Order: sequence, then structure tokens, then C-alpha cells
Amino acid sequence: MIKTYFYSHSEQNMRHDVDLDQKHRFLKDEEDLLWVDLYKFSEEEIKYVAKIFNFHPLAVEDCLSYSPRPKLDNYEDYYFFVMHALRYDEESEEEISLVQLDVFLGPNFVVTVHEQPLPVLGRIARVSLQSPQYMNKGMEFFLYSIIDGNTDDIFPIMDRIGVRIDELEDEIYEQPSKQVTGEFLSLKRTILTIRRAVLPQKRIFTSINSGGHAYFDIREEIKPYYLDLVDHLERITDTIESHRDLVDAALATYYSLISSRTTDTIRVLTVISTIFMPLTFLTGFFGMNVPLPYQNHNLSTVVIFAGLFGISGLMLMIFKNLRWL
Repeated sequence: MIKTYFYSHSEQNMRHDVDLDQKHRFLKDEEDLLWVDLYKFSEEEIKYVAKIFNFHPLAVEDCLSYSPRPKLDNYEDYYFFVMHALRYDEESEEEISLVQLDVFLGPNFVVTVHEQPLPVLGRIARVSLQSPQYMNKGMEFFLYSIIDGNTDDIFPIMDRIGVRIDELEDEIYEQPSKQVTGEFLSLKRTILTIRRAVLPQKRIFTSINSGGHAYFDIREEIKPYYLDLVDHLERITDTIESHRDLVDAALATYYSLISSRTTDTIRVLTVISTIFMPLTFLTGFFGMNVPLPYQNHNLSTVVIFAGLFGISGLMLMIFKNLRWL
């Protein structure tokens, strides 16, 4: 599916579903902006758009396959971004998944390519049908709007992960179980997945702000937006590291609690076994089928029972003094 949005600076209006075969007419004015959105696209559709804009085959190949790591390639006439949005579903088996978003960014055109729906692009598209507020400030601001929307969607995810960590920390002290271990490991995988998506994007836009890519010359009035974007990415990165440390510390505490409870259980079982060792010996000795002194005496059974209880009591006192109980 191909959607197109065109902003004409001279006419101060928006057009929808324009004919891409007339691309050169739309791109004559550098202050105009053409946005082409490919969603649930076929191979024929992306090759059609690539032919119109003369995209490099390697960039088209990246769009047709999943790329696990964000990147930025400079093709002289345009930039090619590979980025990821996050999709979070706490109830699913795989809590977090990455939705790939490919962006071709030219002097006055933007082509977005994605297989799955992205809320931020949906919001921008709805607004663009009514107002040019995203497209009347140039391609730099339009790219910022996309990345900033994706970045803002991460904050609620990080807040929810923080709440889950607090809940699990309380639970491990109440009733440690295998389910708690699974929850922590799932959270750790989620945090690492988010980290793999956010860190490279932060490096890309930090490099752009520092002038690391000569072609992408951000206008002075747009630079504060990108500085704010990098600040948001820094905050998310710090939160990721903090959550990861909390999960590691909570897991270490959990394993320590399990180890301590296991040690206590083994200690109790060891004490019981130690107490029964002399009792087993005595009962086995007096249970032998051989003549023993006083075995026919009326008080022999009472004496044996008293001895057994006395030995047990003495050993319990010794263990208590040694603080084994």
C-alpha cells in the first residue's frame, strides 16, 4: 500500500494521493515536501518507488529483510535510516518486539517503509490530511517528528517495567518461587531488547547533532528539536541501565534468599539425621536376637526409652548452644 502526502509551500496547502510519476514536478521547489508512506507493501510496490527515486538496490534489500540493528547510510543524494519502534504486550509470550522502520530522507522528500502499523505515523498522517504542521518546516523537522513520537512511546513502557520490578521485589520476600525467576528473566530480556534498539539510535542522532554527517545539515531553528530528542534518548538510556541494574540486584537477592532457605532446610534435616543416628544405633543394639543383661527385667524398657529421650534432649541442647537451631 502506497500513501502520498504533498505540501506545496507556494500554495500553502496539502495534497493527498498524488501521482508519483510526476515526482519531478513536485520536487522542483526546495521548500515543498513530498512524503511517501509504504505500509504492508509488496516487493513490486517498493521497487516501483525505488525506481522513481533512484534508490540504491542495497537499501531496497534492507527494506525487504529484517535488520536487527539501527543504522544510517549516506547515499549522497539522500540518507537511508534503519530504525525500530517498540511494541510492548505484557500478556504475550514475547513481551517486547521491534517493528522496523526504514526512512529515505532527501532534500525535500521523505519515504517511510514499514510492514507493521506504527502509531506515530498514523498520528502524523491523520494530522497531515488536515494541517501542514508536520510538513511545512522541512524534512529535518518531519524526521524529528517521527523519531520523537517513537521515543515518547518508550517512556510508558519504561514506567511499566519499573512498576513490575518493584512488584517482583516485594514478591521475592513474601514467597519466592520459580515463577518469580521466570518473570525476572523475561524482564531482563525485555530490557536488553529495548537497549539494543535505543542505544544505536542515540549514537546516530548524537553524531548528527555534532556535525558527524556533512550532508545532513540541520538548520539552526531545527537544532533545538534534535538536541531535545537526544536528551530524551539519554534519559531512556539511563533508565534502561538503572532497570537492568535493579533486575540484576533483585535476581542476586532472590538467589541469596533461595540459598539461605535451602541452607536452613539442610541444617534442620542434618540435625534430625544426627539425632537419629545414636537412637538408631541403640535400638539396633538392643534389638539384636542375643541374650543381653537385664533384658528380662521389668524396668529395662523404661530405662531404654528414658535413655533415648535423654540423648535426644542432650543433643538438642548442644545444637541450640552451637546456634545450629
